Amino acid sequence: MTPTLHAKLRAARSPRMLVMLLVLVAAGAVFARLGIWQLDRALQRGEAAAQAEAQEAAAAPAADLTDVLEPQTTFTSDLVARHVTTSGQFEVDQLIVVGRYQDGEPGVLALAPFRVADTGAVLAVVRGWAPSAADVAPAPTGEVELTGWLQAGEAVGAGFDGDTTDAISPAELVNRWGGPTYTAYLVLEAPQQDGLTMLPAPGRLSSGIDWRNLGYALQWWLFGLFAVALWWRMVGDEARDRAQRDAVAPDPVG
Repeated sequence: MTPTLHAKLRAARSPRMLVMLLVLVAAGAVFARLGIWQLDRALQRGEAAAQAEAQEAAAAPAADLTDVLEPQTTFTSDLVARHVTTSGQFEVDQLIVVGRYQDGEPGVLALAPFRVADTGAVLAVVRGWAPSAADVAPAPTGEVELTGWLQAGEAVGAGFDGDTTDAISPAELVNRWGGPTYTAYLVLEAPQQDGLTMLPAPGRLSSGIDWRNLGYALQWWLFGLFAVALWWRMVGDEARDRAQRDAVAPDPVG
């Protein structure tokens, strides 16, 4: 016979069940704390792995851009921070990307169109960072070889205000610079640009978490829930035993 909720609540108030509740709540608290510890480990290990992957990508030999990405093709996440080299010429319509910070200092980025010699397509190149637009010199002229890291284009911003913009968006830039174009942009590593601070290699897209430790965290939390469920099962058993004892108890003698 399944005990009623009222019978279970009566059984839950018994001294034995209250003691068991305290024991299992304490165990559940320990399990919860262990789960939090494993979650912290998962985040720490994931971040360390992401940093190691980014450092490895930055140190990798530069591949020819034409071997890595074709113009007007989808830029996939595995190509973020890919170290590449290419040659061609800067074109004249340089833009200033406002609202960019470097080491906590506000400033701008110099963004220039680069016509890749091998494909004739336009590649957006971040030449570097400066404290203000007045500190940005024109892009060099003539044939030049560039080395840098690929980065995914940003979402469409507020558009262009003269020679300034707030986003590095290939979807916007193609309307200004024409095509064919690349769906990524290049964070320049070399050659050094006069008056500009070079940016570090972009980080790779990563979940930033170690899935094995996350699994351990979930296991500990499930153990905590099991402890609560176990106590409620014990309450039901206690209520059932009480009902059986009451059913077989002899009638009181009048």
